[in-house]
Parts: sequence; C-alpha cells; structure tokens
Amino acid sequence: MDFIQAILLGLIQGLTEFLPISSSAHLRIAGELMGLGDTGAAFTAITQIGTELAVIVFFWRDIVRIIGRWCRSLTGGVPRRDPDALMGWWIILGSIPIVLLGLLFQDQIEGAFRSLWIVAATLIGFGLLLGLADRLGRHVHTLDRLDWRHGLIYGFAQALALIPGVSRSGGTITAGLLMGYRREAAARYSFLLAIPAVLGSGLYQLAKALREPAITPMAQTMVATGIAFVVALVVIGVFMRYISNHSFLPFVVYRVLLGVVIIVLLATGVLDPGTGTASAANQLITTGGGPLES
Repeated sequence: MDFIQAILLGLIQGLTEFLPISSSAHLRIAGELMGLGDTGAAFTAITQIGTELAVIVFFWRDIVRIIGRWCRSLTGGVPRRDPDALMGWWIILGSIPIVLLGLLFQDQIEGAFRSLWIVAATLIGFGLLLGLADRLGRHVHTLDRLDWRHGLIYGFAQALALIPGVSRSGGTITAGLLMGYRREAAARYSFLLAIPAVLGSGLYQLAKALREPAITPMAQTMVATGIAFVVALVVIGVFMRYISNHSFLPFVVYRVLLGVVIIVLLATGVLDPGTGTASAANQLITTGGGPLES
C-alpha cells in the first residue's frame, strides 16, 4: 500500500462510515480493485478511530452532558431516571452484544465473513430491509422513548455490522425505524452507540499492529485515519440534515445496485472473492509500504 492508496481508502472510510451503505464493504471492494487484496479487519478498525473521533467532535456537547449526568446519577447528584443518565446506561447496555459476539466469532469476522460473496448478499439483503423499515416505520418516537429493551435491540442490530456489508449505521437505523423511531433519532443514537465499540476495537487492533509493524503499514494507516476523520466530520453534518426531510430510498437503491455489480464481477472473474485473513496473509501483498494484514 502506498500513500496515494492510503489517502483514497481514507476518503472512502470517511465518506461511507456513517451512511447506511457499509464502510467495511467499500474498503473490502476498493482493496480488491486497487490490487491490494483484502485490506483487513485491522486496517478497517484502526481507520474507524478517525471516524469515531469525528462523532465525538460533532456530538461533543451531548457526550459531555451524558457522561456528566450519568456519573452524577451514581452518587445521587441527579435522579437515576434522568434522561441523559439513562442514555448513558442504554449505550453501555447496547454495547455488550457487539463485544460478546465479536469475541465469540472473531475468527469468522476476520476470515470467512469477509468473502465478497457475503458482502454482496448483505448489501442487497440489508438494503432491502432498510427500505422496508423506512416505509413501514411510524417515525414517531424520539430518544426519550428509549428503554433497556430497545437498547438491547439496537445493540444486537449494531452487532450485525461485524459482517462486512451490513453497515453499522444501517443495521441500527433499521432497528430504530422498525421500533417506530424518527429517522434523525435513530441515526443520532446509532452514532452515539458506536463510540465505545468502535474505539475499543480500533485501539485493540492498533495495539496489535504496533506489536507487529511488519504486518500492518502503520504510516499509511495513520494517513488514512486522519483523512477519514476530516471527511467524516463533514459527512455527519450533511447526513443528519438530509434525513430530517428525506427517506433512505437512495441508499437502498445504491446498496442493491452495488451488490448486483459485485455479483456480476465475481461471476465473471473480475474480482476475487477472497477468504479473509488466511488468503491475504498467504499472499503477503506488499506494495510500497509493507505487507498487509487481512
């Protein structure tokens, strides 16, 4: 991976992380088209640190308020039923499924799940589900309607994003729409819910990469992460304004078309479906900067 490729991958990560179209799927596809093979779960997780830092900057006031009131609720400084204190608990609760399932299915997540056949199927399947949820959802609830049941449902929906092609925001937004939440409320909670899981995964993968610098090209990965942060900061603002008055139909159409294109390219041999970590590790692709972990 050279620095031009890292910049392009950072742009893709920043553009797609918060849209319901799956950033991990786009990185997976872009890596193949650039001749890099599977850029790997580690590269994806580390670059997502940049996009989550963008969330923290964009929602800084909300995050500080939620953390502050949650902490004060533990000492009796604010009522335990305070909406912001409860939001803190629901984010903690909603983060548990992705942690447990991520540990339980780690080998599959870094291996078989990264096949482009699976990516294509999940892009189409979950795209159609998003469209159905957007059409049938009542769009009435705001985030003060959240309770522990909804928090867990959101959490399991987020955990589906461990499979490239599902989309973290797409999965949680779909769940929110099916439960009757407004589009902007579902998206806001999706972004806040992602912070603990994504930062935890990214920092874990970063620590692994620093211990094995020959596997992950750190300089290029850091460049991609920085680019992703800047681009994502812009995308969040545009996306939140857009969904306040528009449906998710354009994203549904895009997902289905992209999935169909991938299937055609796979069927004609233009793209290699890959088998995840093992195949990329065996290839040990080194273009300029060093070998890539898949």
